[in-house]
Amino acid sequence: LLSNNLLPNPAASGRLRTFGVGITNSVFTPLGIPQLIEESFDLILAKASQIQNPFEQAFFVLVQLPYLQPFDDVNKRVSRLAANIPLNRHNLAPLSFIDVPEESYIKGMLGIYELNRVELFKDVFLWAYERSALRYAAIRQSLGEPDPFRLKYREEIRAIVSHIVTNAMDKEAASQAIKSEVNKFPEPDQSRFTEVVETELLGLHEGNFVRFRIRPSEFTAWKKKWDS
Repeated sequence: LLSNNLLPNPAASGRLRTFGVGITNSVFTPLGIPQLIEESFDLILAKASQIQNPFEQAFFVLVQLPYLQPFDDVNKRVSRLAANIPLNRHNLAPLSFIDVPEESYIKGMLGIYELNRVELFKDVFLWAYERSALRYAAIRQSLGEPDPFRLKYREEIRAIVSHIVTNAMDKEAASQAIKSEVNKFPEPDQSRFTEVVETELLGLHEGNFVRFRIRPSEFTAWKKKWDS
């Protein structure tokens, strides 16, 4: 997803690298043999899964993935996203580098590439996480608690809304589809589920339909049918 529309070869998205690459502003050359790249990638995943401390696991991924450069591009972006997996699993504040000066991040990575030293990048990681945790705490305080009902049925809600839109249903057809779907749920939840789905349909617009994995063309076709 991160590399979508960014690579010259669309088939390279999500696939391990099959050729040699260089690092900008560095003499370091990552592995270039496909078999070794795949072997090292599997080894990184195996070692990461054995690390119990979520912060150590996050830092390990941030260091090892960019060092291996397993994909054609977006390796650092993949590592920053992957670093949040152990944090999410342990219900910890997420990590963001949004406040980190680009120069500090790059110098930390160059220390890994050129010297195999992680001290500078470790300082950047700790500083970034402290900032992220403070920002996350402030955001949490400004937001209300999520709706437990919507969380419980989020996949079912997404599926029925997507089904209605992708099939360009009008209001009558949508109502029948919702009635058919709602019969699968316990009776006390049926009226609330109907209400939530109808609210989501009425609130769909150009800025939020992507939440339901709907294509722009599908949304346009449905909206024309729905409004008529």
